[in-house]
Order: sequence, then structure tokens, then C-alpha cells
Amino acid sequence: MSYSDPYSSADPLRARHSGVAPEKYDPGFPTNLDVPGWAGPTQPGIGLPEPDPRREQDVNGYTAETAQLPLVTPRAQHQPGGGDDAGEDPAPPRRPGPGKRRAGPGKPPTAQKTSRAGRNLPAAIGVGVTLGAVLLVSLYAYKPAFLGVLALAVAVGIWEVSRAFRQVKAHPPAIPLIAGGVLMVGLAWYAGADALMLGLVATLLAATVWRLADGPKGFKQDLTASVLIAVYVPFLAGFAALLAVPQDGADRVLVVLIGVVLSDTGGYAAGVFLGRHPMAPSVSPKKSWEGFGGSLVAAAIGTALSCYFLLSVDFWWGALIGAAISVAAVLGDLGESMLKRDLGIKDMSRLLPGHGGLMDRLDSILFAVPTAYLLLAIFAPVR
Repeated sequence: MSYSDPYSSADPLRARHSGVAPEKYDPGFPTNLDVPGWAGPTQPGIGLPEPDPRREQDVNGYTAETAQLPLVTPRAQHQPGGGDDAGEDPAPPRRPGPGKRRAGPGKPPTAQKTSRAGRNLPAAIGVGVTLGAVLLVSLYAYKPAFLGVLALAVAVGIWEVSRAFRQVKAHPPAIPLIAGGVLMVGLAWYAGADALMLGLVATLLAATVWRLADGPKGFKQDLTASVLIAVYVPFLAGFAALLAVPQDGADRVLVVLIGVVLSDTGGYAAGVFLGRHPMAPSVSPKKSWEGFGGSLVAAAIGTALSCYFLLSVDFWWGALIGAAISVAAVLGDLGESMLKRDLGIKDMSRLLPGHGGLMDRLDSILFAVPTAYLLLAIFAPVR
């Protein structure tokens, strides 16, 4: 039986065999082919000419002249529009244009631009402006709405701190703490400072009883964390409610916010451009004494002006109030930084882009509000 072979018809030198199947041939393996006698692609030496040393032998057993074979380049090397012009040089690779780079092997994506202080500055400014607008609208449009904003902030802050304590295997009961925190703010709004203290005691008792149901293991650690959270978040935030209750309460809260914002802004600017001497490198490496000086100056000037025009407080007393607010704000920031370092976290959460968690913005305010409440009670008593 004979059959055609494309290689034998095209070039005798490339033929694997003569085109005639041998009558007896044992290839040594099953062929499973319909053509009788076909032994597969590697039949040795049937009708093949002697190998020519001028030719190269391919790995598959074919023989061909190298000059007669076309040069095939890998597909990745072909350039658009190249065609069959073998004499043209390949076009140089295109350089990527400006913009974000996609991730790939050995090529991480382009990182977002951050400021010299490590913040995503556009996101931080946008979030800060939004929060400030919410506070101002709630204060001056409908004051009871400020109580709702304050209660929501307290609940979120307690949730963030309770969640952060899990890093050290402490599990403070979040439900009684959140309920008690909202209750404390409401008591301060409607019943004054004495009711705020009673609310703190009630919150601690509720958290203790709730925790007893989980057994004695880790009780001391969980109860300590509960006391810290109850005092740090809702108790200090209750002084904001005390500030806002009087007829000029919105102006009082605004004075405190101006002092804190200017303290943060002045410290940031002075620290970035003038910072040389670290203030507390083991707690907050980016804080410097130069930045602290900028916080004092900015807060003193801004608070003096706001107290003079909003509360009719003498300029020098207003500057003293502003300096005290700045010191309290910086201490609050350092206190939370120390807590986060002890817990082994960078931010309380990722709730606010460019800021971290809500507590990363409230840390300065929580320490500044009781300070301002005390000083304003002395220099601008409620009439």
C-alpha cells in the first residue's frame, strides 16, 4: 500500500521514508493508526539519504538546509506595520506616558502622592472641610441636631477604640459602652455636669456586669480597657454638650474648634518647613518643638480674635485660652499616639480617607473641650 507524503513530494531530502510501507516492521510500541505498517514519526532509516555535514539536523529528526529555512521571530518581537521587511530595524519600545502605572511583574502600581508629613493631603482637606461643614450646620441651623452628631461621633469612637483593643487580646464590652456613652452625652445636654458624672458611673457598672457573664479569664484586662474607653471618649465628649447648651453655646463650640484647627494647622506647617528637633520621638517621631511653637502661636492668635468678636473676651485672655487649648490638643494627640503604639496599630480605623479613624481626628478635640469649658467658665461666664 502506498500513500502520499507532503515532505517526499516537496523535497526528497526532507522525506522521512520512500512513501511505501514496509511489509514487516516492528516499531516497539503500539501505533493505534489506521494506516497498516505506519510506525510513527520516528521510523529509522527507510529510504533516507546519507546525512550531509553541510546541513543541520533538527531535534525532531528532520534535515534541512539552514539557508533555505525562513527566520521566524517570536511574536512578542513583531512590531505593528512591520510586514515582511526583514531589513528594517524594529521600532524602539514606547515609553509610558505620565499617569498611574498598572501593577505587573516587578512593577508595583504608582503610589498615591502624600505630603511631607505622610498624609494624603487632598483627601485629608476634603474630609476635614466636610466634617467642619456638618458641625457648623448642626450648630447654627438646628442646635438639637448637634446633639445627634455628637452622639453618633461618640458611638463610632467607642467602637473604634474597643476594636483596637483586640490587638492586645482585650475585649471590652462594646454594647454597654456605646449605650452608656450615648446616655452620658444626653445627660450632659439635658441635666448638666452632675448628670454626666452619674452617667459615667452607670456606664462602668453596666460594662462590669456585662463582662461578668464571660467568666473570670481576662476580666481585669477587659475591665481596665472599659474604664479607659468610658472616660476617654464619652465623658470628655460630654463637655462639648455642656459648652453647646447655653444661648451662645454655638459660638463657644466654634471658638474651641477654631483653636484646635489652627493648632493643628500651625503645627503642621511649622513642623514641615522648620521642624528639626523631635518633641517625643518614641511616641510621635514627626512632631517637633518647632511645630509645637507654631501650634501655640496660631491657636493663640486665632482664639484671641474669635473670643474677642464672638464672646467679648479681652484679647489677652483670649490668647491665653488659645494657648491652653493648643497645649491640651497636642497632649491629646500625643496621648492617642502612645495608645496606638502600645496597641501596635497605626490608625484607629480607615473610616476617614487621609485621616485614618474618627478618633484620629477627635483625639485633640477631646482634650481641648474640657480645658476650654473650664477657662470659658472663668473668663466668659454664662449670663
